[in-house]
Amino acid sequence: MNKKLILSLLLITSSIFVNGQENSWSLQKCFATALQNNIDIKIKQLEINRAKKLYTHPLLELFPTVNLTGNHSYNFGSTIDPSTNNRVSSDIQYDNMSLGANMSLLNFGNLAVAQRDKINIELAQADKEVIEYEYKLQLLEKYFDVLFSQELVKIQKEQIQNTTFNLDRIKKEVEIGNKPESDLYDIKLSFSQDEKRLLEAQQLFETQKLQLFQLMNFPVENLETITFEAYLAEETQPTNEPLLKNPKIEYAELSYKSSKKEISILRSDNLPSLTGYYSLSTFYSSPINQPNDNLPSFKSQFDDNKNHEVGLRLNVPVFNGFKRNRQITASKIEAEKVKLVSEQEKIKIQQQVELETTRKKQYVQLTSNLQNTLLYAKESFRTTQAKFTSGKVDAVIYTSVKNQLLSSEYDFLKNNLLVQYASLKINLIQKNEL
Repeated sequence: MNKKLILSLLLITSSIFVNGQENSWSLQKCFATALQNNIDIKIKQLEINRAKKLYTHPLLELFPTVNLTGNHSYNFGSTIDPSTNNRVSSDIQYDNMSLGANMSLLNFGNLAVAQRDKINIELAQADKEVIEYEYKLQLLEKYFDVLFSQELVKIQKEQIQNTTFNLDRIKKEVEIGNKPESDLYDIKLSFSQDEKRLLEAQQLFETQKLQLFQLMNFPVENLETITFEAYLAEETQPTNEPLLKNPKIEYAELSYKSSKKEISILRSDNLPSLTGYYSLSTFYSSPINQPNDNLPSFKSQFDDNKNHEVGLRLNVPVFNGFKRNRQITASKIEAEKVKLVSEQEKIKIQQQVELETTRKKQYVQLTSNLQNTLLYAKESFRTTQAKFTSGKVDAVIYTSVKNQLLSSEYDFLKNNLLVQYASLKINLIQKNEL
């Protein structure tokens, strides 16, 4: 019986633990959930699949195109009998069938298009990575906004516990006549202000949690029970390696490559092309409403009239006007513009890293000062609490010192989170990873 009871308690405890774990969200869990549910990313994946379907390997262009054609026609009046090649005054019906095949042996345009389409696959993948990158930046900012609010709620709860303790104590001392009733009003005012600040912090926390899950496109139940884990990782210094892992730079470089292939496609119209072809044809003819016992049979005519044709066709452009040259010049200008956009993206990324690195240094510089300020605020509150208990200071001074401690605690915690936020943002900008 005792074993069954212990087993039941273990099951209940594990169930509570699992539920608690599900309500605790880490930064990695938010990222994984958001990337899986984002509609824009799913759309970009479909564009990648479409780009892959549009790509044709150059070797596949060597496969011939085969066409089978047939026609049935009537000639009335004076005409040429195809079977005798003589002019006759009769009505003739004519059946023709041909099988033709064409093979592109050399076409610079097909090669350029295949290369352009292959780059477009990489371009579509880079475009998806850009969407993911910008989405991660939004998630990171929103996640740390939620962490700021969560820490503020914790601090406000600690403060209101302390104020509640002092409120109960002042009530008792007023009842026995050790404190004037004005002190009770002052501490009640402080308690009411603490309640207001706590409620505002909780409302802000709930609102930002909802915004985060809306950004993740993930509906949740019991939003008020969800908490978030502080991301505490080892500090990494920004590297001076080439910024090639940022998807925006990769996308700009691929756009430049694609624009250069567009120039090659236009230039291919001025280059020769070589095509091989083969044709098999036959026909059958007979007079209409005119009996002819000497007319060959359908099978005989189709066998006798077979014709084979095989050859090579060389097409050398000589003059196609000046329109194509103007289009090539315009494409060169477009390629130069795209190249400048690529250089601009590199500059923007470098400036972002420089800015975030500077901010991180500033946060680190503030850490020592804020830590000392928090230490002094705690000591000041401790001594003021003792003075307030002994009646040496009034509730107004006590409330002021308590608010200073509240502000110092929040500033210190927020600054530590900002250091982490800056480090993660730098990693995202440089490497597209946390």
